[in-house]
Amino acid sequence: MRILVTGGAGFIGSHLIDRLMTQGHEVICLDNFYTGHKRNILKWLDNPYFELIRHDITEPIRLEVEQIYHLACPASPVHYQFNPVKTVKTNVLGTLNMLGLAKRVKARLLLASTSEVYGDPEIHPQTEEYRGNVNTIGIRSCYDEGKRIAETLAFDYYRQNHVEIRVARIFNTYGPRMLENDGRVVSNFVVQALRGTALTVYGDGSQTRSFCYVSDLVKGLMRLMNGEHTGPINLGNPDEYTILELAEAVQKMVNPDSKIKLEPLPEDDPRRRRPDITRAKTWLDWEPTIPLQEGLQLTIEDFRDRLASLPENRIHSDS
Repeated sequence: MRILVTGGAGFIGSHLIDRLMTQGHEVICLDNFYTGHKRNILKWLDNPYFELIRHDITEPIRLEVEQIYHLACPASPVHYQFNPVKTVKTNVLGTLNMLGLAKRVKARLLLASTSEVYGDPEIHPQTEEYRGNVNTIGIRSCYDEGKRIAETLAFDYYRQNHVEIRVARIFNTYGPRMLENDGRVVSNFVVQALRGTALTVYGDGSQTRSFCYVSDLVKGLMRLMNGEHTGPINLGNPDEYTILELAEAVQKMVNPDSKIKLEPLPEDDPRRRRPDITRAKTWLDWEPTIPLQEGLQLTIEDFRDRLASLPENRIHSDS
């Protein structure tokens, strides 16, 4: 197939491209490199079945493709809050442009939505029927509300224009190629531990998250794209950990001498986050297989290799 991946040079997008290329598809990677990086797709640049286009999806583009994985959007608070208007434009105009493209060429489009559509949830774990507890005017709403309107647009194109859509609600995902400065909890802890600085825990660390390794997530995205169900479908790991437990796990694996320091909780930070993946299990025969310890070890090794190449970084050498 000829497949377009928006945000393909990013963390999840590049892992997805690896799988698609390995399966023999013709892949077009579209990225404006706001948070993506060319190193993530370097190995495919000379492949005749791979094409890289530097493009911002807030501007229309004409391509001939059969499937569109629409992943383009900064996904960490540090990056999506840096330019919130741009984040909204990416979610709204970018999604409109991709849905318009899908309509023109009769392609199937998978929207990478997010668990953030549930806001700070009042039910636990979160099922796809839950409509969320969201703040429309908070500092996170450019992303949260942006993704909610992206879902709205996808379903309106589906109902009005018969565009084939798939909607994935992605929960916390981690793994190699995460950005060092993305402000997410896994990358924060790993980088801080490798640099020998204190691990920053916001609040008292009792808030919970579930962590899905990136290869598991990519399998779920591909099963959703090629399956028969529109969604939305939660994709994430139902194992739940407190932030303090995660900090202690990274501390033990990287640098037992690291300290843990507590900082005030950011605005609208969800207290609990855990997916109900009944739909994914039933409809896609999918569930995560990589345990947290194994995934963390692979992630730590990747960060260690990257940080070691930067002369200003002091890396803790314990395994």
